[in-house]
Amino acid sequence: MPFTDADRVWMARALELAAHAEQAEGEVPVGAVLVLDGKVVGEGWNRNITLNDPTAHAEIQALRAAGQTLSNYRFPGATLYVTLEPCAMCAMAMVHARVGRVVFGATDPKTGAAGSVFDTLVSPRHNHRVAVQGGLDAEAAGDMLRRFFRARR
Repeated sequence: MPFTDADRVWMARALELAAHAEQAEGEVPVGAVLVLDGKVVGEGWNRNITLNDPTAHAEIQALRAAGQTLSNYRFPGATLYVTLEPCAMCAMAMVHARVGRVVFGATDPKTGAAGSVFDTLVSPRHNHRVAVQGGLDAEAAGDMLRRFFRARR
């Protein structure tokens, strides 16, 4: 299934949040936007270092914000846009939150849980599966991550 114009708009916002993570907080540049019925209900960026919290990934931050916005912990029909393929922790949070779909940018060949290393989001062992589409703006997202890590070495 091809990406829609709306997908491109929301991923552009996720990329803005990723840039903010790096520029404002010195964090690994990953951004996430949760969209429900065409509206942003949660946004997040990596804040692990800033918050001294290993769970403060962009996706988790966006899910937490959505919970506050919607006064709920489940988001059926929502799409999460994230610049990097989710890890196992974030993938399971999406399953528990009943997110409908995830669209990600760059793949993560070391810890990706949306097909690269694990297939957590679509595992038949879970009582919910999250539709997955990867590769949207992958080059931009991957370049941002590569530049970040290159500068750290």
